[in-house]
Amino acid sequence: MGEKSSSHVPVTHERCAHVEGPFYHGTKAALQAGDELVPGYGSNFQEGRVSNHVYFTALVDTAAWGAELATALAGSAERGHVYVVEPLGPFEDDPNVTDERFPGNPTQSYRTRHPLRVVGELDDWEGHDPEVLEGMLDSLTRLRERGLDVIED
Repeated sequence: MGEKSSSHVPVTHERCAHVEGPFYHGTKAALQAGDELVPGYGSNFQEGRVSNHVYFTALVDTAAWGAELATALAGSAERGHVYVVEPLGPFEDDPNVTDERFPGNPTQSYRTRHPLRVVGELDDWEGHDPEVLEGMLDSLTRLRERGLDVIED
């Protein structure tokens, strides 16, 4: 896990222009084109935590996880939403899923302290099987019980 991928070039605030979209954000929130997602609001994944970054990805599947987990953790049976977004400032690799945890950035996940503009909603995204989602939720519960559900924000 701690070994870095030799082909991954780290994405930093100073070196992110080469990363091309489209980009996606999965959430429980109902938004419209033109809305902006900004840091400073409650985390979808840890109650009582304010997020210092806004997180996004270049993969629909990763955004689908975000939408499904955010709604499930909120106690909602809703599907959630996956939005096409545009970062309005520099961004970097999400350290929660790169290098220290997974070599490189296999989920193509990023974070920014700048707004993300919602371009539109992706309606035809495929969710995960209920058993797979339940397995992920169980894993998160086990991490929380052991105090290992750390978010580097």
